Amino acid sequence: MGVGRFVGEREGRAFHELSKEANSRSKKVKRRQKKSASAAAAVQKVYETCKVVFASARTGAVPPADDVERLRSVLDTMKPEDVGLSPGMQYFKAGKDGQRPKITYLHLHECSKFSMGIFCLPPKAVIPLHNHPGMTVFSKLLFGTMHIKSYDWVDDVRCAKVSDGTPPTDPEQPAEIHSTEFEAEECAKMKAEKLNEVQVAENGVEKPGEVRLAKIKVDADFTAPCNTSILYPSEGGNLHCFTAVTACAVLDVLGPPYSDPEERHCTYYLEHPFANFSADGATVAEAERESLAWLEDGGDPEELSVVGAMYRGPKITE
Repeated sequence: MGVGRFVGEREGRAFHELSKEANSRSKKVKRRQKKSASAAAAVQKVYETCKVVFASARTGAVPPADDVERLRSVLDTMKPEDVGLSPGMQYFKAGKDGQRPKITYLHLHECSKFSMGIFCLPPKAVIPLHNHPGMTVFSKLLFGTMHIKSYDWVDDVRCAKVSDGTPPTDPEQPAEIHSTEFEAEECAKMKAEKLNEVQVAENGVEKPGEVRLAKIKVDADFTAPCNTSILYPSEGGNLHCFTAVTACAVLDVLGPPYSDPEERHCTYYLEHPFANFSADGATVAEAERESLAWLEDGGDPEELSVVGAMYRGPKITE
């Protein structure tokens, strides 16, 4: 009788432990499922909000202020795990000494109204100074520290001459673009090519070798979590440069996206000190000169290397 009771108690304890273990596993599975569902909901919400905000997107048109704030608030809540990223992934590993840091672009969505994508930058990687003609752009730093330098054009001052006699810089040869993973090749590589092509406006405003005056809007480090930055067609730092202080990832939303047929070309620029050029008939106060620079169409930067890769985060339902 005593032995039977002992055996029964032992079996009861074993069953209890098994039940606890099974219950623990079940809870972990449910937490993972809940986390996965939450991430999917987050990126889906960005997409759905973009559809509303950019429903009437066209070159030079800025969405209503309420819509801008709506999309900003959604992006402000985004975290790396919402798009399947973590700092330890291969995208963010520093290369060997002397190697050019490779930037990875993950394509999420693109249509005629807007595009969504993620730039993954290893330490010291640079996206050179470039423009966003007629576009409204939201950039959300998901993790890491990034230095952002941005400019807006000064439209009422033109360049008269090059003061040191240096001829305009010839465009560089196109950078080599690599594509990884067959399924992502078309979308991601196309985006990478857009970022690297030499583009010249056909309306005569910008030509190879011409310089224009611009004023610094932002020149600072940003560390996640931080607010979403927004630039507009003619203000807010429409021309910007990203430098990875640490490994970092930035979610970019462009409305409308780059489009060659609609003359929204991606143009890269070289920076020249204000003193290198003469302003045509304009007087600029000494105190303002530190915040000014002449920007020259520099063609395709040879140091830029963009790799297209498959986005493996939560899928977007279109």
